[in-house]
Amino acid sequence: MHGEASDFWQRHSLKYLEMAFRTDKQEIMAHPDGYGKKTGDCGDTVELFIKANGDILETMSYHVNGCMNTAAAANTVIHLAECKAVDQAWDISPETVFNYLETLPEDHFHCAELAVGALYLALSDLQENRRSPWKKTYRKF
Repeated sequence: MHGEASDFWQRHSLKYLEMAFRTDKQEIMAHPDGYGKKTGDCGDTVELFIKANGDILETMSYHVNGCMNTAAAANTVIHLAECKAVDQAWDISPETVFNYLETLPEDHFHCAELAVGALYLALSDLQENRRSPWKKTYRKF
């Protein structure tokens, strides 16, 4: 058993480990400007919350009900998108997340797809709330 634990630490990149265990962005944000929720076939769910200042994604947070790989992917999406322009965030792809993490297991690529899908939904929601601000008031989580 001890060997399995040390293998875990050795087989993952520092980026993966940081994103998998980071918790400072784990929060259900009150009154976000953009919100996206996606559940994968595996049963994991990612919720992403955005506060924007003009065209900049000023603050982001997430809530994950799932595995460590999904948490790593959600943190990576926030790391790559936060403090960037909305247009830049649209360029983040599952491959971007997978490549950033370096050691996300290939059979968990769907975790990157799940986190990026939640990002796209949150960005779409942000844009919709800008077109029709009254809708934000009636949103339920």
